[in-house]
Amino acid sequence: MTNVEIVKNTYEGGSSEENGKYLEQYLAPDAKWTEAAGFPYGGTYTGFEEIRKNVFDRLASEWLNYKFEPEGYVGQGDKVVAYGTYSGTYKETGKHFKARVAHIWTLKEGKIVNFEQFVDSTPVRDAMTNE
Repeated sequence: MTNVEIVKNTYEGGSSEENGKYLEQYLAPDAKWTEAAGFPYGGTYTGFEEIRKNVFDRLASEWLNYKFEPEGYVGQGDKVVAYGTYSGTYKETGKHFKARVAHIWTLKEGKIVNFEQFVDSTPVRDAMTNE
């Protein structure tokens, strides 16, 4: 598989929780995963269990229909950029959002070693507030 094909496979699930399961098979054991500063789950996590607990489990439990709809991929060497739109409804407030996003993936020998998220976090945070 090419690096772009590997990254595409991580988005094939019907939900963020399913995508986490696809991700696990391609993730290096010590992979770094960085959620953007300002994003509700912002920070850097290492390894699948830490990523699952701090990102995918929270997305599954706190949101309805949270998803990333990819519009395209750009691959060059060991880097792949996926870009598109996040959407979902925050369970506690019932508010829906859409936000533009880009993910930068770094792969080595067919394994994901790094992920970095770039996102307009304002719509996400607005959906999480009762204001």
